[in-house]
Order: sequence, then C-alpha cells, then structure tokens
Amino acid sequence: MVSLLPRAPYVAYLPKPAPSLRPPQPAMSSSSAAAPAEAAAQPRKLPVLLFDVMDTLVRDPFYHHIPAFFKMSFKELLESKQPTSWSEFEKGLIDENELAKKFFNDGRSFDLEGLKECMVRAYEYIDGVEDILCCLKKNNYEMHAFANYPIWYKLIEDKLKLSKYLSWTFCSCRTGKRKPSPEFYLQAIDHLNVDPASCIFIDDRMVNIEAALSVGMVGLQFRNAEALRKDLCALGVELPPHVCEGAKGPRRRLGGLAVPLGCCGQVLPSTFFMKLSLFCVFLPSPTLAQGV
Repeated sequence: MVSLLPRAPYVAYLPKPAPSLRPPQPAMSSSSAAAPAEAAAQPRKLPVLLFDVMDTLVRDPFYHHIPAFFKMSFKELLESKQPTSWSEFEKGLIDENELAKKFFNDGRSFDLEGLKECMVRAYEYIDGVEDILCCLKKNNYEMHAFANYPIWYKLIEDKLKLSKYLSWTFCSCRTGKRKPSPEFYLQAIDHLNVDPASCIFIDDRMVNIEAALSVGMVGLQFRNAEALRKDLCALGVELPPHVCEGAKGPRRRLGGLAVPLGCCGQVLPSTFFMKLSLFCVFLPSPTLAQGV
C-alpha cells in the first residue's frame, strides 16, 4: 500500500516494445470481463485508460487518518505494523479477520470496524479528478481501475461510486497480483486483448510507471488533475468541455460567477447559464465542443 521511495519528478512516457512472449494468465471473472452487447458492434475507441486509485483518483487515508486512528505517528505505525500483512490482504491471501490478528508485530488487538469507518470517512475524490473521469466517460473511453487494494475497495465504491466511470477490473485482491509485478500488467493486456501501446496507465508512483513501460504501455505520472488534463490532451485524448452534475471540476471566477473550465483547462467562453431554483445548468456551445 505504501512505498517509502521518493517520488521522481513527473515525466510523460512513451512505450517501449512489448515482450513477445507472455506467461499464461488466469481467466478473469465474467462479471468484470463482460462488455455491453451493443459496444461489440462498434469499433473500439482507443486508447484504453488504466487508473491507479489511491492518491491518483481517491485520497489515501494511510498517511494521516490511519496513524491518527491508532494515536501514533506515521513513522511509529510503520515501525509497529507487521511488514507483509497488508500486501497479503491486498492480494486476497488473507481476509480482514486474519489481517486484524497479524496487523501489528506484537499481535495487539484493535477495533477493526472502527478502522474501516475511519477509512470510509477519509475517502474522497482528489480535487478535479471526478470531472476528468466524467468527461472521459461522456466521450466513450474505456476505463479500468488498476489498483493494489484489498476487498475494501467495495467501501470506496459504496461511498464514491467509481463504477459510474470505470470498471474495477484489475484490483489486486481479485487478480492475486500487485503492482509493480510485470505479470499484473501483462495479465491486463491479455484480458483487454489490446496492443499495450494503446493503453495509457496513470499512477502517482514512479516504480509503477516504470513497470508499465517495461511491457510497452504509455505511462503518465499523476501530479494533480490540472496536469493530468493537459497531459491527456497532449497525447490526443479527446476531452469535451463538459462539467458533470455532482462533479467538483475546476472553475474560474469571472464577473462574480463561478465559470466551469473545459476538460483541457480553457474557460468556456460560450457557456450559457440557466438558473433553475437552487442550481445552475451549464450549456457549452456545440461549436466550442467540436473545436476541442
């Protein structure tokens, strides 16, 4: 869940040639593999986007909220917790009850349900990210989570409804593999049946980006939503100027009004405002949308 290696400065990466031989991969569950029947009749829109979740889409409670729950510093938490229990939980090798028994080196007990409630309170979208996901979804891009996380990903889903935008296809607790293992990335490529160069992988950790490059994917290191928006546009990803209902997208104050920014960061000059009771509907002009 956590690496203590320093994060390298951001770079946008192009793929290397993918390996020609891949180890056989286990079949994915039919629930994650199934695509809508109507989509099969249409050409597949590329690239496919693979998103890390923690600290790329959703704030990770591990660094602040969990140490506070245990009334210790982050350093104290790292020193006192058992070093492999969380990764075993992420890979689905142990369940949450086993995690509770071996989370700490000294075997101390703790309030497991209280910890889960603490984490749920901390889960929230990183500023501006939901708007990008909404824009990509509106433009029919295929998106998947590609995450190291235990069965508690369902807690994230229950609160934030990430599945409105992407599928939880590649979660370590379901695949038995974790980033940065190249086998995890190769399994995703085989499952998606797509050339690796047609996959854009977004993650905040450099070590995971490097693993994606090693199998031929394109890699983007996440810094913030504004930078991600620009980086995706630079790679030719189409992002319509749309701010979704409920999404906390970036806005700029113009003449006392909070004007939404398009998905490539520009102010929408032809936006019309229709004030209906307690909310506003933003209607960008078709000509502007065609120009993005």
